[in-house]
Parts: sequence; C-alpha cells; structure tokens
Amino acid sequence: MAVVRTGGVDVVYARAGRGPLLVLAHGAGSDGRMWEPQVDALADEFTVVAWDEPGAGRSGDLPAGFGLPDYARALAAVIEDVGLGPAHVAGLSWGGTVVLELYRLRPDLVRTLLMVDTYAGWKGSLPPEEVAARVEGARRMLAAPREEFDPTLPGLYAEGPPERFAAVLDAMNRDVRPESMGVQLSLMAEADETDLLPRIAVPTLLLWGERDARSPLDVAHAFREAIPHAELVVLPAVGHMSNLEAPEAFTAAVRAFCRAHAEDASG
Repeated sequence: MAVVRTGGVDVVYARAGRGPLLVLAHGAGSDGRMWEPQVDALADEFTVVAWDEPGAGRSGDLPAGFGLPDYARALAAVIEDVGLGPAHVAGLSWGGTVVLELYRLRPDLVRTLLMVDTYAGWKGSLPPEEVAARVEGARRMLAAPREEFDPTLPGLYAEGPPERFAAVLDAMNRDVRPESMGVQLSLMAEADETDLLPRIAVPTLLLWGERDARSPLDVAHAFREAIPHAELVVLPAVGHMSNLEAPEAFTAAVRAFCRAHAEDASG
C-alpha cells in the first residue's frame, strides 16, 4: 500500500509486480479491490497499480467541491508517484470517464487507453431520458437511511454477482460512503467527454461485456466510430462488471493488448 497526498486528500493505491506500468481505475460504488483478479494475474508481466480514488476504499474523504478534473489530477499524481509512467491506463464504468479526463489534462502520462464497459459520461453516451431515470434512481438510493443504504446499482451483472467474489463485493459495499457515491453519480450525469474522443492519439482498447445493460454495446460502437483506430473486444455472455464475470478472458485481452503495444509504451 502506498499513499500520495494531492488536492487536499490522501490517495491510497496498491502496487504489485514489475514491468510496464498498468493503472486500473475502478467504478462508482467500489474501490481498488474490484481489480484483485487482474492484479494477481498480471503482476507477472506488469507493474499493476489499483487505486482507491478519493472518497473510496482506504483513501481520504472528498474535499468540498471535488470535480471530475480533480479526480483526473489525483490519478495523475498516482502515476507520477509510481514513477514508471507513461502508463497503460484502464478504467471501468465511472473509472473510464475519469481516465478520459486524465487523458484530456495529462496525455503525457498515458501510453495506451483501455476503456472498459464505460461512458463518455452519462450525458455523453446515454439518451436524456435514461440519464433522467438514473438520476432519479440515485436520488432515491441516497435518500435512504444510512442503515438501509445499498450502493448496488441495477444491471451490473448478466446473471448476478459471481459467487467466487462474493466476499470482496460485500466488503466493498459495506465501505461505500454515500457522500462519495452521490458525487460520482452527479458528475457522471453531467459529464460529456465526446469532444475528446476524436482527438485520442494513443492505442485504445474497448473491452465490453456482450450483455452489459448499463453501458450497452451501442455505446462501445459509438466509441469505436469516434476514436481513431480503436479496437473493440466483446466478452460473450457477461455484463457490466466484465472483469469479475469473466476474469480469465478479460485478463487475457488486457495482456494481449498491452503486449501488442509494448513499443508504444517504450517510445
């Protein structure tokens, strides 16, 4: 475990392995533990870093007024603290939106992008009526008494949470701070990163669950059309949390992509 202080908050990250730097950004309502299968499997070939973003996991609480650029700057501080950048940078769901903002602000830190079951913000990727429905769902979730608060978003899995990760999923759920989740979801609702997509100039992998109900495949196709030379890999029969539903296939796709772009990483 390592800690870097940035933007008025202590940010904690886990680091394993040796080799080119691979940074993993988690989704809303979770923390770096969601990447355990990938950290364990990829540390044989990469320096794998999984952060707990500000307000999540072991990191400090969100400062007042924390916005999407602040998350991106915090992630940049982690990459700089590790000292092996630029990095292969992967983000799942909300984490992908943070990673896009990182690329907007600090493209010098990004070797390749791995966009996983993500969005160019909800505003940028979903119909307005769907965004409105999600905002209302989030309002109801956050209005519940603390003892009844359940951070589980609908449609995360194709066939329910994978049993072998039940313990870590339960632990992450218990640790979610409603205040942090409220900020994440409100920022997602307003974010629109679509202007950035045609300007992405690093190799980009789009890694999607075939049955993702939260960020459907048409979002992945829109990314592929917008990002020059983006590569799309679809994992059959899994949903939004594809790294946990099909960890072996997911990890193999990440490994193959990062290996294929080793020259991009070194140059």
